[in-house]
Amino acid sequence: MEYNKLIDHTLLKADATEEEIVKLCREAKEYNFMSVCVNPCYIELAKKELAGSDVKVCVVTGFPLGASRPEVKAFESKNAVEIGADEVDVVINIGALKDHRDDYVLNELKMVRKAIPNNVLKVIIECCLLNEEEIVRASKLVKESGADFVKTSTGFSKWGAKLEDVALMRKTVGPEMGVKAAGGVKTHEDMVKFVEAGASRIGTSNGVALMK
Repeated sequence: MEYNKLIDHTLLKADATEEEIVKLCREAKEYNFMSVCVNPCYIELAKKELAGSDVKVCVVTGFPLGASRPEVKAFESKNAVEIGADEVDVVINIGALKDHRDDYVLNELKMVRKAIPNNVLKVIIECCLLNEEEIVRASKLVKESGADFVKTSTGFSKWGAKLEDVALMRKTVGPEMGVKAAGGVKTHEDMVKFVEAGASRIGTSNGVALMK
């Protein structure tokens, strides 16, 4: 298995500098990762640094709380793609899900999907804030929306990916849809375990260490 092509090499911290983004992109090119995952303000820089490689630019929207309005998430995602993003990771409205406002959640995700119909769309459900029933319900809504991946975590809440959550998400969405484990994947051994649990993409700031 080409583990390098499972990795979204990630830098989303608020104080990330241009120098750090350039380093991230150069590492991604060296190891031929699937993508770099950055905040929207760094799309152009990442695109420039990755020119001539097949490493994609992944960007987060509605991040990290998921509490912005649906039309804002849709616009932000469309704008990111127009600027040069290849993939979008959007955060679900967690409060709406917990309130059982499933129609709201589904409508929101469909708006984002409609805004970027031709790009890979991953939906972050923030498992650490959900119980098992909510993880299942969220995963089903993400699948129904037409998104490509359901993703565990932002990395900015209580904790990141857990093996049991990934396994539950995989069981819920079936074998064809993508499942992304993000946050807490520290070693190559961790990565292998998450892949065995059902992950088809790994979001990590430790991409280089994972490959070594």
